Amino acid sequence: MKQYVVDAFTDKVFKGNPAAVCILPEWIPDMLMQNIAQENNLSETAFTVKRENIYELRWFTPGGEIDLCGHATLGTAYVLFRFIEKDSGSISFQTKSGQLIVKKVNDLYEMDMPAYPLTEVPVTDEMELAIGFRPSEAWLGRDLVCVMADEQQVLQAIPNEERLKELDGLLLQLTAKGTTYDCVTRSFAPKLNVLEDPVCGSGHCHVIPLWANKIKKRELIAFQASKRSGVLYCRIENDRVILAGKAILYSKAEIYVP
Repeated sequence: MKQYVVDAFTDKVFKGNPAAVCILPEWIPDMLMQNIAQENNLSETAFTVKRENIYELRWFTPGGEIDLCGHATLGTAYVLFRFIEKDSGSISFQTKSGQLIVKKVNDLYEMDMPAYPLTEVPVTDEMELAIGFRPSEAWLGRDLVCVMADEQQVLQAIPNEERLKELDGLLLQLTAKGTTYDCVTRSFAPKLNVLEDPVCGSGHCHVIPLWANKIKKRELIAFQASKRSGVLYCRIENDRVILAGKAILYSKAEIYVP
């Protein structure tokens, strides 16, 4: 089985978010995909199978399958554009979150993704204890989004892994208005056996609609403030979030499985 590792939302190896991408002729058992994801121990391993003119796409974390993943979608599109669909300008994926389309736009890969609806929820002592700073606002979609007073709190936070698991939401998104960028975010997923996700596309399907409304801009440049870091070029189109970024190949290999 062919497997590629792509660093997404960057043009430099060892930056952005690494995603493993497995190109399959047919689907393999779910448990085998989960075992491969655990063996890779990256935040996401993507699996894709072509059906006529569309690619079916699934994403697995070390802790289980997930409904939406931006960086592994970008990584999968990068592999397909580079090695298989060399003359194509766009690729369509069928996923648990519906159809996702990725286009090549100059040196960027542009993904059309759904925005998560958010409901404001009370800020709690439990959030403060888990994060180390008290959020100024909290919102709940698939993930819990905590808006911090400034970007330094996002940068300096050292969340408590066990306390994070007790909070609502699948992931925790810590975000603040940026100084150099429109917004700055960090993403934590201990419920999926990933403490910090280096660059989270689906997390930005939460924070970009929130910040677009707050700062009254349709187009935003977002910075993921993990140790690896990454930059996302974003815009809002109705109930969709367009996320664009760069990608670079780290490795390609053959997996030997029963």
